[in-house]
Amino acid sequence: MSSEGRGQLTLYSYWRSSAAYRVRIALYLKKLRFKTIPVHLVKQGGEQHNETFRSVNPQGLVPVLEHEGHVLTQSMAICEYLDECFEPYPLLPSNPTGRARVRSLALQVACEIHPLNNLRVLKFLKGQYGEAVDSVEWMAHWMNEGFVAIERQLNDRCSGQSGYDDVRPGCLSASSCRRYTTQSATVLKCQFSR
Repeated sequence: MSSEGRGQLTLYSYWRSSAAYRVRIALYLKKLRFKTIPVHLVKQGGEQHNETFRSVNPQGLVPVLEHEGHVLTQSMAICEYLDECFEPYPLLPSNPTGRARVRSLALQVACEIHPLNNLRVLKFLKGQYGEAVDSVEWMAHWMNEGFVAIERQLNDRCSGQSGYDDVRPGCLSASSCRRYTTQSATVLKCQFSR
């Protein structure tokens, strides 16, 4: 089933949100058309705090998907909804073990890595501890911790030991996250390889 005739998909999104990225990737993999409503998480103190957006999602978080009168929040729930409602191009493997493993990998990012590096968490840390907290070092630490574990699981898969036969597309590993400082910005760069 395609999105044609099934009602407009509307995604409230921020271009730098990894949670919103997850949903956009799912939408594109499933070849679904959607309308984007940008919610800038930084400009003017963050548009997610406006009553207009809070009336859509009381949590004040992106992404939010509207479809056929339903308002859906949380990236993983939205991705599963898309997979269940739009059959072509499944996001999950066909067997239960494969599906559980893919969910495990996705949840490691969504629940273990992402929340610790979330904008609101970093703002809280800076507010509570000021300059005593190096937010870039904080993010690099938790990304390295999480991606090293994911890399081990995927390496087992690539060596044929873990049973990740139906996980697509190929092996991806994060070998390191490094901090780069320029005159105008501090950048956290993670290296990935296949």
